[in-house]
Amino acid sequence: MPDHLDNRPAIALTMGDPAGIGPEIVLKALADDALRSLSRWIVVGDARVLQMAGGNLHGAPLRDIRALGGMEDFAFGKLDARCGAAAVEYVREATGMCLRGEADAMVTAPLNKEAVTLSGRPFSGHTEYIAELCGAAESRMLLASERLATIHVTTHVALRRACELDTARILRTIELGNDAMKLLGFERPRIAVCGLNPHAGEHGLFGDEDAQLIVPAIQAAQRQGIACTGPHAGDTVFLQASRGAYDLVVAMYHDQGHIPMKLVDFEGTVNISVGIPVIRTSVDHGTAFDIAGRGQADPRSMKQAMRMAARMAETRRRAR
Repeated sequence: MPDHLDNRPAIALTMGDPAGIGPEIVLKALADDALRSLSRWIVVGDARVLQMAGGNLHGAPLRDIRALGGMEDFAFGKLDARCGAAAVEYVREATGMCLRGEADAMVTAPLNKEAVTLSGRPFSGHTEYIAELCGAAESRMLLASERLATIHVTTHVALRRACELDTARILRTIELGNDAMKLLGFERPRIAVCGLNPHAGEHGLFGDEDAQLIVPAIQAAQRQGIACTGPHAGDTVFLQASRGAYDLVVAMYHDQGHIPMKLVDFEGTVNISVGIPVIRTSVDHGTAFDIAGRGQADPRSMKQAMRMAARMAETRRRAR
């Protein structure tokens, strides 16, 4: 069907680190007829590597980015600065497509932070890099599966820094999480906010950060009409949310949110960037160099990331 007659959202799909499992899971996901029909998928990557990984794009167009250079000594499963640089270039191109209106959303396969760093580029993560490209002042990471969702006040910072809470940042995280969950189809998301200390401080017995810094953020969000409560003890609230009591949990730091998400549904968890002007979802796993190029990679997280991107893009299009 010609593009001008196809009303499905267009979504850019990056290949990730060429030496990792990204090329393989992209191809495996596109082999799913039902998934492929949800959107107009545009693969951003290197045709030569995709051919080595299996090569069948099932009709999806390719934005062929030859950022890798020579292929003479390329190998799957090998840490390579060239691959790190190429993976970042795929992300840059996909982000540009979204900003230019050529794509309604983007889905990213995994890159390797060490490979990117070896290329000479300071890099803390996809979310932060895409926010920089978009000129966004702040961004957050939201992890979502069918059973549980969590958004993080802080992510890739030292734990000591993460404990230096800021009420305005907590409030903004609640707001961004509320907006993102609405894009996922929740009319009025029920949000639980975690405490920082054990038992959310136990009435000051284990610290006063919860009462002094987190409670004011929750109260400010409630005044906006956001359905949020807390602070809740981190050792129980995720169990309650997984059983249906809440739609989203606000975690104060990286591991507080990541550990329960990966324990509950590692393969089905999707990374969603919020606080940026483009829709971006991603797998929540790494490049898996140990199995790259062997045909063993599991595409379930990639498929779920693609489904969520399609859902969010369609919701945004209907709201315009």
